[in-house]
Amino acid sequence: MEREFDCIIVGGGIAGLQAGIQLGRYKRKTVILDANEGRSNLCRNYRNILGWPDGISGEDLRQLGRIQAERVGVQFLNQTAIKAENQNDGFIITTNANEKLIGKTLLIATGVTDRLPNIKNIKTCLGATVFICPDCDGYEVQNKKVIVLGSGEAGANMATTLHYWSSSIIYINHEQKKLEPSKEQELTKLGIEHVQKAITEVLVKGEAVIEGVVLDDGTTIKGDRAFVAFGGNRVHSELAEQLGVQLENKHIIVNARTKETNIKNVWAAGDVAAHSEQVTIAMGDGVQAAIWIQKELRRREK
Repeated sequence: MEREFDCIIVGGGIAGLQAGIQLGRYKRKTVILDANEGRSNLCRNYRNILGWPDGISGEDLRQLGRIQAERVGVQFLNQTAIKAENQNDGFIITTNANEKLIGKTLLIATGVTDRLPNIKNIKTCLGATVFICPDCDGYEVQNKKVIVLGSGEAGANMATTLHYWSSSIIYINHEQKKLEPSKEQELTKLGIEHVQKAITEVLVKGEAVIEGVVLDDGTTIKGDRAFVAFGGNRVHSELAEQLGVQLENKHIIVNARTKETNIKNVWAAGDVAAHSEQVTIAMGDGVQAAIWIQKELRRREK
């Protein structure tokens, strides 16, 4: 079965939802494909969003966004897009349910998945007392005893970045990847302890308060807050690649003003694009893309 839309949005995270709300308010027939696997699902609290002084969880933000989008007529499919094809002035998207959607325009908002090793309880405290983004949550660890759960250079860079907020940092190099001598020297200079051992468990108190970690030799390291930085995050730009969209380090390159890619009628928004990976920026990207999608649809109607 084939269905036609003014815009197909692939990705039901923050950018995709915000774009959908704007397009729905333009009275455009819009569908959002949502596999419900985005990184925002894992965050227990975003604290740096205007209007939410006590924070809001990614799950709540997504649920509210979906309600708002549905109120303006946006349709949702809980499916995964697996194939994208050009067709005349539009696109065909095939889903994992073998459904084919035809769109005049396409917005890719498929995001990024953080690489998190199989460590017990590592996801339990994300966004509450364990963080990923220092720009978002460095403020939360000021003057705290911080554990960096990481790997190689990625973890070491996180530790040195966080030194701006705290002088009490332990970096646990979970995969025991060797560091460059200059990086080792930087850690030493800043007083950051570097432990090269695997982590077996994150210790959690109550609902989402980290107390420390247990290493594979049975040692317990206590801490008030933690950051994760294992590197190798997956950028979900496969559909864009199928269409010939220009990429940089797997991220989609877009026009800074319009958020359109090098392929006509294909836009990208959110973490899959090359930007700072902030919720508020994803919202802005989504609105901006929707505005220019509307301009293109209006142009065709004249």
